[in-house]
Amino acid sequence: MGDVISSHLDEAKREIITARTGEVMGEFGRLYEKQYAVALFNKVRFDIEGGGGPQPQLLHRKIPLENKSIFSGSLFQYLEENKKWRNRFLFVPDSYNINYYDNKASHDRNLNPKGTINCAGYKVLTSMDQYLDLISNSLPGVKAKVGSSPFLKCPTHFPLILWHPYTRHYYFCVTTEKEQQKWHAVLQDCVRHSNDGLSEENKVQTPAFTDAVRLYRQAKGNYGTWEMMCGAPSQILSNLVMEVLLPELRELISPRLKGKLHERQRNWMLISDAVYSLVQTQCQAQYEAVLQRCEAARSSLEASIRTDMDQIITSKEHVTNKIKAVVLPKAEKLLKVSIQPYISSILDALMEPTSRGFFEVRDVFFRELVDMSKNTLNQGTKETVAQHMEKISMLAFHPVKMQSCYEKVESLSLEGLQQRFDVSSPSVFVQRAQILMREQMDDAVYTFEQILHQSLEAQGSDELCKTIQRCQDRVIKKFDYDSSTVRKRFFREALLQIFIPYMLKQLSPTCSPELPRFQELIFEDFSRFILVENIFEEVVLHSVMKDIMMAVKEAAVQRKHNLYRDSIVLGNSDPSLHLLGENPSIDWAGEYGGAQEEVDGAGEEPEGDAEGEESQKRRRMKQVVSMIQVEGAPVLPGESCVEVPGVDDIPEEDGELEEDEEEDRKLEEKVCPAQNELGSPEKAEASTDLNSSEVKGEEEESEHKEVQQVAETPTESSPAAEEKLVEDSQPVTEEEQPQCNQEATEEVLPPPPPSEETPAGATEQAPSETTSDFPPPPHDDSGFQSPCSEGGEEQEEEAVPQPAEEQQTGDAAAPVAESQRSDSEPAEQ
Repeated sequence: MGDVISSHLDEAKREIITARTGEVMGEFGRLYEKQYAVALFNKVRFDIEGGGGPQPQLLHRKIPLENKSIFSGSLFQYLEENKKWRNRFLFVPDSYNINYYDNKASHDRNLNPKGTINCAGYKVLTSMDQYLDLISNSLPGVKAKVGSSPFLKCPTHFPLILWHPYTRHYYFCVTTEKEQQKWHAVLQDCVRHSNDGLSEENKVQTPAFTDAVRLYRQAKGNYGTWEMMCGAPSQILSNLVMEVLLPELRELISPRLKGKLHERQRNWMLISDAVYSLVQTQCQAQYEAVLQRCEAARSSLEASIRTDMDQIITSKEHVTNKIKAVVLPKAEKLLKVSIQPYISSILDALMEPTSRGFFEVRDVFFRELVDMSKNTLNQGTKETVAQHMEKISMLAFHPVKMQSCYEKVESLSLEGLQQRFDVSSPSVFVQRAQILMREQMDDAVYTFEQILHQSLEAQGSDELCKTIQRCQDRVIKKFDYDSSTVRKRFFREALLQIFIPYMLKQLSPTCSPELPRFQELIFEDFSRFILVENIFEEVVLHSVMKDIMMAVKEAAVQRKHNLYRDSIVLGNSDPSLHLLGENPSIDWAGEYGGAQEEVDGAGEEPEGDAEGEESQKRRRMKQVVSMIQVEGAPVLPGESCVEVPGVDDIPEEDGELEEDEEEDRKLEEKVCPAQNELGSPEKAEASTDLNSSEVKGEEEESEHKEVQQVAETPTESSPAAEEKLVEDSQPVTEEEQPQCNQEATEEVLPPPPPSEETPAGATEQAPSETTSDFPPPPHDDSGFQSPCSEGGEEQEEEAVPQPAEEQQTGDAAAPVAESQRSDSEPAEQ
């Protein structure tokens, strides 16, 4: 492998890499320094003048995943070094970077991972056909022969592949379809989080960086949305360099690659990965140098801005009026002919799947609370409430439970836009909508958590069910309002990202040559904070903003979208709630009966452990997604890092699976005698026996029978926080799953690659794609990633607050009926 890279990346090729990286970073650095001063001016001006807009009703959790991890488990990984499949233990911390180890013991002993995967820019594939289609495009002009064997053969029918256009690919596989669905949801969540973009908390560096990248790509003629605008700054800049560098290297290296097709493809991927690593190292160093120069000058720039703020604003307004006189007539003509006819149809295409996704978020949250209310009716204690809240508190970060929500928006289709507006893929909008959905879910859960905790502190255990329902109604109303506000903002930003690039590309040839003369109207002392290129884009943005705002307003009136009218403002409607906004997340297990569990778990710590404190902290870390063993999975030896030499070692045939299941059932019956009746949730949690499934009868005898484990205590040796996934609206006492103790399982059954029970709702298919009847595009054009600014949002009109739709949950059936009704009817205005 090293010989392949060294032979093709000789000194001459490395000089080309360094030269191209320096050219791109030099141009980016000049743009960044200019945009840094402009962003600093906008930030200081916003701090002084303030900004309007609707006030959110839900509370926001600052550190949602503190002392939490997302998931961990074992699966098979293909190793490039020896071309073998081996079992690996994967651990996903709160950073969403994937750490993989030789085995679980290595992780528990706090050893360094074998590797770490940053998922920014990756795609998660679940079939070899998808992967082979993508790698066949890596070497243009080289076509695979029919029936040619690929360089990678998956030993099971359930692969999981992380694909990246430039860097290393990762190959995993599992033995059951349920495991594949669970891991796919987890990996998708890692990609989604990593692609979320730069932090919006930094009001100077983030806008300066994004504007500099956008302007650089526009100068090269690339105005459209860019899928690789994801990850850390060094990753984004590396993608920017590779966009220019890779085609040149491919032409130089591709003819020299020898061997069969799959060998050439494999060698090219290794070379591309090595080039990407070199580029990222150089980009990181050069970006840090540019950033240090800007940060060193920040104090003097800010002093100048605060001293001359009024003069700078006056000068900018004067230049803006001059540019408007030249640009607006052309922009309005283009707007009338090429933009206005498409606004409503594109908005409908965005609204339908996005609204379905937010409705599903509301339903999932509502069903979880209904389940808790029903169980509280049967066992009305604070400890019971605390057990449910332990699971609900991390609902937004549970990829499997949220999968049904994410699937709704994946049907978003913008057919017809590729040719006219250069929207190559809707994935940019899909991932942004999914991130907003997760944020809304977490805000709703956190608000409910704080309100319920306050109510429980103020009263005893009397009428717990009514208390939960009152808190539920209060939060649902706030969610409806915030959901409407967030969706309308998302629609406005998405329309800007679609239309602004197209307008800039059409107007730039005629308007850009006239811009330099306007720079002469700006005093030299103010020229760092006023750039005519930025003013030109602001004028174009505001020219189309009026039509976009009007279209969103008209949509808000329609009942089918269930949006609040802009005249309804609920600002300061619940001032007492915001007093709880700074409170930390509540440790329900520790506050309501968790102390005994912690004492019991303390005895599991090994004595004399060199990393005792750190190891204990890692074991105590609660896990969002639980690990549940599947009986259909093969039983591995005690050493989890085993070689998988061939396909036959991982059984796939139905007969083999049935034999394994039969053996596991016999072994389980010996160790875990069946219980004839189910106890209360408290008894089920205290039980240390494996319960056989005698309650559900024939329903429990499906082809993948699952053994569910009790919720993990804070100090258990396993990093998994076992939890029960309740996906329907039935009480736990009626449909309680068999539970088992983790220690007993590990003593009797050597751990196979663990899997988790996949909720029924998490695997439902996404609805069919919406089709948009766009007028046929007259010609082929391109667009870009638009400059969205908060200033573009319209100020809301003050009016008398009107109540949202009332949620009545007096009995077990009413909440479900109300949830169904609220999905089909808009909030009462």
